[in-house]
Amino acid sequence: MTHGPLHGVKVVEMGVWVAGPAVTGVMADWGADVIKVEPPTGDPQRAVFGALGVADQQGVPPFEIDNRGKRSVVLDLRQPKDMESMMSLLADADVFVTNVRPAGLARLGLDADALTQKFPRLIYGIITGYGLSGPDVDRAGYDIGAFWSRSGIAHTTVAPNELPPALRSGQGDHTTGLALASGIMAALFDRERTGKGRFVSTSLLRTGMYTLGWDIGVYLRYGKRQSTKTNRANPAPQMNCYRCSDGRAFWLLGLEADRHFPGLLKAIGREDLASVENFKNARARSINAAEFTAVLDDHFSTNTYDYWTSQFDAHDVWWAPLNSIADVVQDSQAIAAGAFVDMTPQPGEAPYRAVNSPVDFSDYSPTYGPVPKLGQHEPKW
Repeated sequence: MTHGPLHGVKVVEMGVWVAGPAVTGVMADWGADVIKVEPPTGDPQRAVFGALGVADQQGVPPFEIDNRGKRSVVLDLRQPKDMESMMSLLADADVFVTNVRPAGLARLGLDADALTQKFPRLIYGIITGYGLSGPDVDRAGYDIGAFWSRSGIAHTTVAPNELPPALRSGQGDHTTGLALASGIMAALFDRERTGKGRFVSTSLLRTGMYTLGWDIGVYLRYGKRQSTKTNRANPAPQMNCYRCSDGRAFWLLGLEADRHFPGLLKAIGREDLASVENFKNARARSINAAEFTAVLDDHFSTNTYDYWTSQFDAHDVWWAPLNSIADVVQDSQAIAAGAFVDMTPQPGEAPYRAVNSPVDFSDYSPTYGPVPKLGQHEPKW
């Protein structure tokens, strides 16, 4: 295969900020021809640094990761001529993707009912904050509101009575973008059999709740959830994070606590702990988790990260580094796994690297970019 799996698929995007563009961003990486329809002022994500008070930015990585390889067309959809152009774009499109609020789409005549009746083969995909029915259907969400806060994730992330931090920018948008992209792929597959398009939707709220599905599912069945604990109060000390003498930290991954216990003790040279009554088995270590965690904390603080992790590898102890962003961009495994890509710059721009989208296909090595300038691909009608 020399082309991407979506080669020949035409996608029209009317997306802003992150969630909608993220859907078509991965589709562009997979070989689709994505036409990004922007208002005369452009997608506001182009100027996100300015909105945050940061001036004179030559590149905008948050915009670049979700918009590379697309074509940008400027249309003022309040003008009849530009709306005609929009309809011309949609006439032979396979997919339309948007995250504009439903009321705004309806005012423009770009709601799902209107477009799927006019173009029966069209796959219409939409991301909303809170869904398509209910009292808050048109409430502004952003991922921090709908995905993070209202879904229950933020509250569940911290110990009781603590206020949670904000999620990292775009985190919920990217997760929800992948959800809609997968739904669109199913709809495209179904169209091959039926010849008919479909309406596909998801929301930041629903995706957030699905992400938290383990905890919500337990609560639905049993009316309770396991409370979030601080590091010292974690009831699973072999699934906990520890800091070394040089300040670096790692996460132990001893999920099967009794199975992984002997190897851990050998790695740290503390076989004597096996004979301590409070640590004799997984249940005892969970009941006395604070005590056992304190013992491990004190012991790991006596030597360096490189020393302990080499001991873990020698004794088949499962672990993972607690990476900072500065660490992960240098992580040899992340690099080998294809986590970063060399972008195709616009003329006059210096070459640069970016985060890759998370799915690879055999026999296909995409070219990423360039990121379109606003209105760079004005149609010639």
